[in-house]
Amino acid sequence: MFISDLLSWLENTALAAAIRQSLWLYPALEIVHITGIVILVGAAFMFDLRLLGFSKSLSIFGLSCHLLPWSRKALLLVIPSGMLLFMTNSKTLGIDPTFWLKMALLIIAALIVLVFHKLLFKPKSDAQNQELPFSTKISALVSITVWVAIIACGRLLAY
Repeated sequence: MFISDLLSWLENTALAAAIRQSLWLYPALEIVHITGIVILVGAAFMFDLRLLGFSKSLSIFGLSCHLLPWSRKALLLVIPSGMLLFMTNSKTLGIDPTFWLKMALLIIAALIVLVFHKLLFKPKSDAQNQELPFSTKISALVSITVWVAIIACGRLLAY
């Protein structure tokens, strides 16, 4: 009962009502959210594709130094806009299995990044074509699959 009350309270806040009732605010939040997703997932895909062997002329270390800051900054768009969008329809989304699948997949994506950067990937700044372990390629494939599933869930929530 507590969760249901919390979701009802959230959806009935003045902020959630203002977003729902505004002609431009909800679409603007969606645009911000999707722009953040494009930057975040685009950077992840580019890095994962490099790990899979594409664009071998690009340094993996250099690419990670370039793309990871973009991914981190994109979170500054995705998280607040996602929370605000959630507020507008929290009672429905709070019980939607697709929403919770998306949240679980986001946690998995974060764990993949953490495990990859802490355990699997030891970049060498001077080794442009260093041989990557098979686990790195598996990590890249899983990452791409998880991000595609997250995007699919997000789109399914809109219908």
